[in-house]
Amino acid sequence: MLGAAVAAGLALGALTAPAAGAVDNRALRGAETAGPKVDTGSPVRVNQVGYLTHGPKKGTVVTSATKPLKWTLRAADGTKRASGTTTPAGVDPSSRQNVQTFDFSKVTGKGEGYTVTVDGKKSEPFTIGDTLYSSLRADSLAYFYHNRSGTKIDADLVGAKYARPAGHDKAAPHRGDTDVPFQQGGSDYRRNVSGGWYDAGDQGKYVVNGGISVAQLMSAFERTRTAKGADAKPLGDGRLTVPEHGNGTPDILDEARWEMDFLLRMQVPKGKPLAGMAFHKTHDKQWTGIPTRPDQDKQQRVLRPPSTAATLNLAAAAAQSARLFKPYDPDFSARCLHSARTAWDAAKAHPNMFASDQDSTGGGAYGDSNVKDEFYWAAAELFITTGDNAYRKAFLESRLHGDVDALFPRGGAMSWSSTAGLGALDLATVPNKLTDKQRDAVRTMVTKAADRYASDSAKSAYGVPYAPMGGKYEWGSNSQVLNNMIVLATAHDLTGKTRYRDAVLRGMDYLLGANPLNQSYVTGYGERNSHHQHHRFWAHQLDAKLPNPAPGSLAGGPNSGLQDPVAHKKLKGCAPAMCYIDDIMAFSTNEITINWNAPLAWISSYVDDLGNSKTGMAMS
Repeated sequence: MLGAAVAAGLALGALTAPAAGAVDNRALRGAETAGPKVDTGSPVRVNQVGYLTHGPKKGTVVTSATKPLKWTLRAADGTKRASGTTTPAGVDPSSRQNVQTFDFSKVTGKGEGYTVTVDGKKSEPFTIGDTLYSSLRADSLAYFYHNRSGTKIDADLVGAKYARPAGHDKAAPHRGDTDVPFQQGGSDYRRNVSGGWYDAGDQGKYVVNGGISVAQLMSAFERTRTAKGADAKPLGDGRLTVPEHGNGTPDILDEARWEMDFLLRMQVPKGKPLAGMAFHKTHDKQWTGIPTRPDQDKQQRVLRPPSTAATLNLAAAAAQSARLFKPYDPDFSARCLHSARTAWDAAKAHPNMFASDQDSTGGGAYGDSNVKDEFYWAAAELFITTGDNAYRKAFLESRLHGDVDALFPRGGAMSWSSTAGLGALDLATVPNKLTDKQRDAVRTMVTKAADRYASDSAKSAYGVPYAPMGGKYEWGSNSQVLNNMIVLATAHDLTGKTRYRDAVLRGMDYLLGANPLNQSYVTGYGERNSHHQHHRFWAHQLDAKLPNPAPGSLAGGPNSGLQDPVAHKKLKGCAPAMCYIDDIMAFSTNEITINWNAPLAWISSYVDDLGNSKTGMAMS
């Protein structure tokens, strides 16, 4: 993910983000202040996919008007279904737009092709219904099959334009990922590290990104065992885009296993120096050119040294995998648990082996010199799975335990470099041997974090549960929005309070078009959807013979840093939430990655359950 600039022969270091200044309402001229001119279509912003029948239905209009305006909701045939007046909200600091909001939540008539008109301007069409997110649940999970390494992608499953031969398998030059050399400090051997998912727009595979991604897929399934109204059937055997149909294992776990097998292969074997640790990453020796289909990549693959962070990612994910696979494959479950324990012991023995921030030749560095969060996460997962007191002691005595700000950072609750929240969420929801008092304390941490995100959503004219420090949007801001939504959804599962649920749904509104750019960030969803994301194979913008990204692919989203030449040139001076462009070379705003699609899949499953569950949409 990070460092993709090198793949295009471009430099990252010279670019700096424009300063984000405060907006003076008195200086406002028209609907927006000065900045790059962007075609945002209609000023009336709605969720372009739609709204759940009994959920909140809100939108925003960009206007120079300061007094309330009349809005009208019409069905596809033009029939008036509702009307009202907008509520002035002043200047939205994230976009520097003068905005007003409208609310038509009382409308519960199902149908397609609804539009809202404000001051003569019509929104994009949308649907009101219960099953809006069923396809997004499936498509967001199909993303992972599309990006499998080491196996062909079958046209019968994905269609001819997305099919491709296996990438980096044993038939590839240098035997691809089946025989990768490792050399360091006198060590000189080769490893089979095949399988897994390509990380992002590049074709590297990183344990710290794979760990959080596979964990969130497994958590989407594990939630069906713990939350009222959660339905396991859409994730079950024969339901998703995977080739393992009919094996008796839920399809979502089959997909997770493809990554888990790779993570297990990344563990240093017994008898080698640093046995039990995990290699940090594997990728091309130099940055892969764009576009390059994986099977056409001729570069030598390399393994980078083990790290404590990678080792703890393996420990956490393998411990979670052990408990979930036990009913379906006891032998694999036992193998995962042994690997998890071994990784934990290795990390304890080598707690300060940090990946270098400078190791970005051919792949992202993923440097991380603070691994307290990974220790917390791994200890929590091992405790849930085993009940062993040593793991309980490890997370209860962590400085992070009880610190809501540390467990769930304000800007983004979880990320590849901030994983403690994953452990806290599972401790709060998955049956374990904590005392009632200890469990209640963990649940209180979750709800306190959710209270902050719900408050951020309520204060935002666009309803987005995201308020980063200093107002600057980060690289991959959409994933941070989604991870905040996971905390909110978990709080709703625990308490039934609709303020948490509604903040999740407002977050979906933001991601699917009800945002300052009138842009749906998910390919194939909404009239104005992202479809030129940065990817080596899904590169239609560069080569008409190649496809656009598959439906359900999430763009990274606005990024104040503008760390690529395209965004830096075209978006200079942008307001934080406006720092996005749908261009394949604008990788700092428009890349796609496994650890961004994983929370999208989790949330899509949650909101689809809401629409199909009387329990989920009950008011409280």
